[in-house]
Amino acid sequence: MNSENVTHCGFVALIGPANAGKSTLLNSLTGEKLSIVTHKAQTTRMRVRGIALVENTQIVFVDTPGIFKPQRRLDRAMVQAAWESMQEADSVVLVIDAARGLNEDAKAIMEGLQRAKRSAVLALNKIDLLPRENLLPLTNTFNESGLFTRTFLISARSGDGVEDLRAFLAHAMPSGAWLYPEDQLSDLTERLMASEITREKIFLRLHEELPYDSTVETEAWKELKDGGARVDQIIYIRRASQKPIVLGKGGQTLKQIGEAARLEMQKSFGRRIHLFLHVKVNEKWLDEPARYRMMGLQFDQK
Repeated sequence: MNSENVTHCGFVALIGPANAGKSTLLNSLTGEKLSIVTHKAQTTRMRVRGIALVENTQIVFVDTPGIFKPQRRLDRAMVQAAWESMQEADSVVLVIDAARGLNEDAKAIMEGLQRAKRSAVLALNKIDLLPRENLLPLTNTFNESGLFTRTFLISARSGDGVEDLRAFLAHAMPSGAWLYPEDQLSDLTERLMASEITREKIFLRLHEELPYDSTVETEAWKELKDGGARVDQIIYIRRASQKPIVLGKGGQTLKQIGEAARLEMQKSFGRRIHLFLHVKVNEKWLDEPARYRMMGLQFDQK
């Protein structure tokens, strides 16, 4: 068979500490906003697959939750999902915030890679935040571990170095049939993506622990005759005292969250969206196995 006709396909796990820029990198690698991005740590709760084509190669990038020391059941499930993605992937990219350097979180992940006997590609991200003279010493410090097959200096936000990283990963993918249609960009359904979009706006609008105590469920999705959709979502919070904060004075905070989410949904889905948000208290949403299954996470009994 002519080598030009041979297709390649594989999985690339993006792993790293919380807030290293993995979700921004996924969006940059695929050219689409598939994973939500905020300034807060542990925004990503589930594995999000983004698909990129490089000539005859299909790369399935897996954005994973940040790896940190888990406290709650949800935290444990998120970290477990990240490690599982690393084990299952054809290639692993360790994304590091260059400004934070080789901190304890980075060391813990590197130790995990060593235990799993996995090599990785190192992506030192946010290089625009670090003086250029610091980059070579930092690169040398990481590469002393012997874990990394290649190091890339990138800025996921600006796109610097991202194309070189994508091309390198494309060459590392095994031969095989494509797993997704050529025009598919993600494995997220519209309902799930809509929930994630609203959750992002909650993280951006609300503060302290409230975003971490909330989740969003797309309860209903109705196709309309004009080609638009009516979307009904429930924002679940854990305490009644949190409801006035989510609503805001005269319902203004919820209205702002809804408007920002609606506009982004319209941009993502390419059609009019009529969004209706409801706030409900569910003290035990963190302990419901079905909610973990919906996010593709394992529910432990501890």
